[in-house]
Amino acid sequence: MTCIIIDDEPLAREAIQLLVSKKKDLRLLESFSSANAATIYLEEHTVDLIFLDIQMPGTNGIDFAKTIAPKTLVIFTTAFSEYALNSYEVDAIDYLIKPVKFDRFQKAVDKAKAYLKLLATDNTTSNIETIASDYFFVKADRKTFKVFFKDILFIEGLKDYVILHTEERKIITAMNIKTIHEQLPQKLFVRTSKSYIINAQHITSFDNNTVYINNHEIPIGNVYRSYFFDEFVAKKIVGRI
Repeated sequence: MTCIIIDDEPLAREAIQLLVSKKKDLRLLESFSSANAATIYLEEHTVDLIFLDIQMPGTNGIDFAKTIAPKTLVIFTTAFSEYALNSYEVDAIDYLIKPVKFDRFQKAVDKAKAYLKLLATDNTTSNIETIASDYFFVKADRKTFKVFFKDILFIEGLKDYVILHTEERKIITAMNIKTIHEQLPQKLFVRTSKSYIINAQHITSFDNNTVYINNHEIPIGNVYRSYFFDEFVAKKIVGRI
């Protein structure tokens, strides 16, 4: 898996380079001090993964991430945890808080590797077909899967795809997350951010910023927080009058 690093701080770039060197499945192509320099490079080179700082002079990481190729994945690296929610608004795979520990770095890279494998599957004509009261059929990976709504833990938007997470598997299909949300039972599924839809039946717990489903942490975006708490949690889950 090829990667580049974009960070305006030399010591931060060196720290990520050291972590990359410990992963045999990663190949560092280049390292850049600005988004503008990386843009020129990406015009002629294909990259699987970008380790991207958020707060930089000139073009910041959030704005830059909106311009990259659909199949290039992003892991944000930042010293500021408050940027975490913003990272999911641009389909980031993960975010790492500096100084980055190797076990957390490895978890993020392994996640990116798994998603690249999913994206490598030919899903250009995949979509949801038959929709019944408690299930639908999804075409993915040259197969048709019968998926019961109750089995879906959450749905994740990634670039031009959605990933259905169940206990048994991940199913990726070419569809806009807004489109799939409109076809799901609204009393059961709620959107928590630009990139996530959750199944309320599988909520383990939540706080002001995160919904926990088993060992998964689903962010609650600022745009969706009010609806989630005021309309969905209060009226649908807790049953408050």
